[in-house]
Amino acid sequence: MPNRIHVAFVAAMLATAAFGIAQTTPIIKQVPVRPTSPASGKLMYTTYCAVCHGVDGKGAGPAAAALKDQPTNLVQLSRDNGGKFPDAHIYSILQFGMENPAHGSADMPVWGPALRSLDRGSPSPDMQEHQRLANLTNYLKSIQQQ
Repeated sequence: MPNRIHVAFVAAMLATAAFGIAQTTPIIKQVPVRPTSPASGKLMYTTYCAVCHGVDGKGAGPAAAALKDQPTNLVQLSRDNGGKFPDAHIYSILQFGMENPAHGSADMPVWGPALRSLDRGSPSPDMQEHQRLANLTNYLKSIQQQ
């Protein structure tokens, strides 16, 4: 009889723990893209990227726990690419998304259309998009650690 009580107690504790875990799983809230200056890569990073990749770029932002895959550590892109920052590849990922989700999370937003939407109605939305993507890419290049 004490064994049954003990087993029932352990089962109840496990069920309570499982219910508690289910209750605390973070959920990512989708929000519209907020306007930022196309001239500041750092401001764009802080506004659009830090929530997942972290303020320091190491992949531990506040939304990281809610993602299926850990966000990429952005400060090691050069190191992971033989010491050379992959400018064109990063620009392309920002503009078009991941070409192969096995090498990065499909959860990452495709920033090209989102950033382009900020400049609708401007005389040169394509140029604004390019400026945004280039400045964000350059900011990522500036935070590299060896």
